Amino acid sequence: MIRTLATLGLALTLALALTTGFAGRAPAQSATARKPSTPGARVYVISPADGAPVASPVTVRFGLAGMGIAPAGVDRAGTGHHHLLIDTDLPSLDVPLPADAHHVHFGGGQTETVLDLAPGKHTLQLVLADDRHIPHDPPLVSERIEIQVR
Repeated sequence: MIRTLATLGLALTLALALTTGFAGRAPAQSATARKPSTPGARVYVISPADGAPVASPVTVRFGLAGMGIAPAGVDRAGTGHHHLLIDTDLPSLDVPLPADAHHVHFGGGQTETVLDLAPGKHTLQLVLADDRHIPHDPPLVSERIEIQVR
C-alpha cells in the first residue's frame, strides 16, 4: 500500500512538472500574451481633425499604416482591428480591451463610424488590437484628439 501511494505521488509530481514546464519544457504561452506589432506601424484618426468644430452626427475615419485589418477572431500575423476610445483614458494595454460606450470595438474590420455626440468637447483615440481584443506589443495607439461638437 505504501509503495502504491509513493508510486502515485511520483506520477503526480511528474505530471505536474510536465504541465508547468519544470521538466525542461517551456510553459504554455499565456492566453493573454501580446502579439507583436510591425515595426514602424502606426494608427491615427484621419478625420475629424484635432480641434475641429463639428456637427453631430460625426463621421470618424480610422487610419492604419504598416499593418493590415482583420476581423476579431481571425488570427493573422501583422493584422488587428480598431477600437475607438471616446471621452476616456487609455485602459490597461496588456489585457483585452473593455467594450462599453467609451470603448467601442470594430471587430468586423470597419475603418469608419458615425457617432451621435452631445454638444461640447469630446476626445477620441484609436487603439489597434489583435483577434482577441488585446493591444499589440508595442501597442499601436493614436494621438488623442479633441473635437468641439456644436
